[in-house]
Amino acid sequence: MTLSDWAIDYVNLVLAVGRHDGNFVDAYYGPEAWKAVAEAGDPRPLAALQAEAQRMIEGVAATEAPAEERVRRDFLLGQLGAVEAHLARLQGRVFSFDEEAEALYQVRPPQVSQATFDAALARLDQVIAGPGSVQARYQQAREKVLLPVDRVDAVFQAAIAEARERTRRHASLPATDHFRVEYVTGKPWSAYNWYQGGGSSVIQVNLDLPIAMDRALDLAAHEGYPGHHVYNALLEQRFAQPAPEGKGWVEFTVYPLFSPQSLIAEGTANFGIEVAFPGQERLTFERDVLFPLAGLDPTEAERWARVQAEMKVLAFADNEAARGYLDGSLTRAQAEAFLVTYSLRTEAQAAQRLRFIDTYRSYVINYNLGEQLVRDWVNRQGGTEDQPAQRWEIFVDLISSPRLPKGLGL
Repeated sequence: MTLSDWAIDYVNLVLAVGRHDGNFVDAYYGPEAWKAVAEAGDPRPLAALQAEAQRMIEGVAATEAPAEERVRRDFLLGQLGAVEAHLARLQGRVFSFDEEAEALYQVRPPQVSQATFDAALARLDQVIAGPGSVQARYQQAREKVLLPVDRVDAVFQAAIAEARERTRRHASLPATDHFRVEYVTGKPWSAYNWYQGGGSSVIQVNLDLPIAMDRALDLAAHEGYPGHHVYNALLEQRFAQPAPEGKGWVEFTVYPLFSPQSLIAEGTANFGIEVAFPGQERLTFERDVLFPLAGLDPTEAERWARVQAEMKVLAFADNEAARGYLDGSLTRAQAEAFLVTYSLRTEAQAAQRLRFIDTYRSYVINYNLGEQLVRDWVNRQGGTEDQPAQRWEIFVDLISSPRLPKGLGL
C-alpha cells in the first residue's frame, strides 16, 4: 500500500471513532460518501477500531516514502498514534494527566510550581493598586473593561477586520475566504471555530459570561486571523486540494481534535496574536479603536495590558488544576478554588473551566504550553520580535505545513 492508500484508511478510521466520541472529529470536508458509510448502521466496536489503528501504524511505518513525502509519513504516524491512545482511553485505560498529554499531543507538560504563580501574583499586586486581595482587585479592574452586550458584535467585527487585513499582507488566503460569527450560550468553551472546508468557517462566541476587552482581539485572532480559520484554510489549500492546486493528501480533509495537530493549531492560534499585533501595536489598536467603539475609557487600556502580561504566567494554572483534578489529588471544589486563586477567575468562571476540563481533559496544555513552544521555535528560526517580516514568514510556513510537535523538536 502507498501512503495515499493509508491516508484513506486513516480518514475513515477517524470518522468511525467519531461515532463513539462526538467531540473527536473537529472538522471534515472530504467525500460525503465516506461520511455516510461511517454514519451508517451501528458504530464499529472500539476494540476493532484499536486493532485497525495498530495495523495502520505498522503499515505506515513500513511504507517506503520519497524524501518529499517523509513529513507526510511522520504526520500520519503521529496522528495515528494519538487515535490509538484515544481509543485505549475510551475502552477504559487510565492515563495520568502527563501520560495522556504525551500520548495525544507529543509533549509531556512540565509542572509549574506554586512559587512561580505566587511570584506572578506578587507582581500583579504592584500593578493593581488598592485594598483587598489581588483576586478581588483584578476582578474590579476587569469590570472596567467588560464589553457591553450591545457592543460585543461591533467590537468583535472590528477586531476581526483588522486581524484579517494584517494577515492578508503576509498569507495567500483562498479566494473563497469567509467566515460567519454566531453568538451562543451553554457551552464549556469561550469560543470555537468550526471549519467548513472551502475556505469557510463558522465562529461561535459563548455569551454565558461577560467578555473583557482583551478577549475581543484574542478571539478574533485566535479563532480567525491568523489562527484556526487561516490554519485550516492554508492546510486545505496546500495539501487537501487535488493537484495541481494542492497535493491531494486526503488526510487533511479530517481533523481529529485529540491529536498532536492540536498543539500546533492552538499554539499558533495563541502566538499568532503577537505576530499580527507585535509590541505596542496591540495596545494602540485596542486603546484607539476598540475601547472607544465599546464605549469604554481608553485610559484603562495601558493598565489592563500590563495586567495581561502577568496573566501569561498564570495561564499555566489551568494545567496544574487539570493535572490535580484528573489525577485525583484535587477534588472538584479544590480545583475550582485553585483556579480562583491562581488564574484569578470568579467562581462562575472557574466552574466553567472545570466543565471544559471534564470534556477536553489534558487538551488544556495546547493553549499555554503550545503557545510557549511555538513562540520558542519561531524565535529559534530567527523570527524574533525585532524581525517582524521574518517572524511572519516563519509563522505562515508553520501553519501551512504538516509538521507536528516531534517534527519541530518540541
